[in-house]
This record gives sequence, structure tokens and C-alpha cells, in this order.
Amino acid sequence: MSPRTRTRRDGSTRPARHRAVQPAAVAWLTVAWLLLWGSVSVKLVLSGVIVAVLACLAFPLPPVRLHARVRPWPLLRLVVVFLASVVRASLEVSWVVVRRAPLRNAVVALPLRTTSDFALTGIASILSLVPGSVVVEARRSTHTLYLHVLDTPDAEAVERYRAQARLVEERFLAAFVPDEEVVTR
Repeated sequence: MSPRTRTRRDGSTRPARHRAVQPAAVAWLTVAWLLLWGSVSVKLVLSGVIVAVLACLAFPLPPVRLHARVRPWPLLRLVVVFLASVVRASLEVSWVVVRRAPLRNAVVALPLRTTSDFALTGIASILSLVPGSVVVEARRSTHTLYLHVLDTPDAEAVERYRAQARLVEERFLAAFVPDEEVVTR
């Protein structure tokens, strides 16, 4: 996705600016500030707001649009399956380390069905948090994740991993039902 542009009066275009200070970001940063200090007082809240505003001005972020509705039961299923996957993958990685056999790793491309940046980030995070795989590149332009996967001796193992990653994507999209315009394939 390319950045939005604005047309100037003279006909030239430039990237559109977004509002740097976002109330939700200021609120979360203030809460983090209070948690770091471990207490709540008027002075700490005011200093937290000031620090949060300065951080937002120094490091502006584009607003993230969810483009989805949250469904509680599929979300619970996603969390439970994710936790089970972490345990299973931890055991598998431990076995790989203990057996000391030569490894063949692979970089697996996973084109996503959605064009949502939120979904791209969420799916990439889930896949990276499961031991044995890590996202090495996330191409926003093609909505493709490239994952380094541990112990993939043949093409069949790569396809098994790709199928598991597709299930993660399906569960994520079931938990966060996207708007129609962001699901493409």
C-alpha cells in the first residue's frame, strides 16, 4: 500500500500528513508511564500526559484502522490453539536440539488472503511467537509473509508448515471478521 497523497494548489502532490497526537496513544502511553512509576498522583498523571504528547510528536504513527469486528468465541479458540501450539512447538524444538541431527531450514512465503495491515501484523506476531519460526520479512505491498522455519527436511515439510500457517490465518480472520473490501483471495 502506498501512502495517501494530497494535491497542493499548484497541482503538485505530497504525502498526506496524519494527526501526530492521537488520544488513544496518549492514554496508553500515560498508563505505561504510571505503571513504570508504580503509583498514581496528579503530578505523575500530568507528567505522563506531557511525556506521551512529546513522544507522539517525536515519533508520529499513522492511525491503525481495525477494519474488523471482534468475535469472542473464535478469539478464545485462537488464543487456546495458540497456547497449545507454543507448548507443542517448544517440545519439538527441544527435541531438535537434543537429537543433534543436521538441520535443513527453509524460508517459506505465505501470501495472505487479506489486505488489512492489522491482520498482517497480528498473523505475523502469532507465527513469530510460536517457537521454530520467525517472520524475516513482511511485504506490505503484496501482503506476503516470509518465515524462516526450523527443521524442514523436504518440500512436504514446507507444505505442512504452510498449511499450519494458513490455519492460523483462518482462525485470526474468524476471530477478527474483516470488512469485505480487505479480503482478496
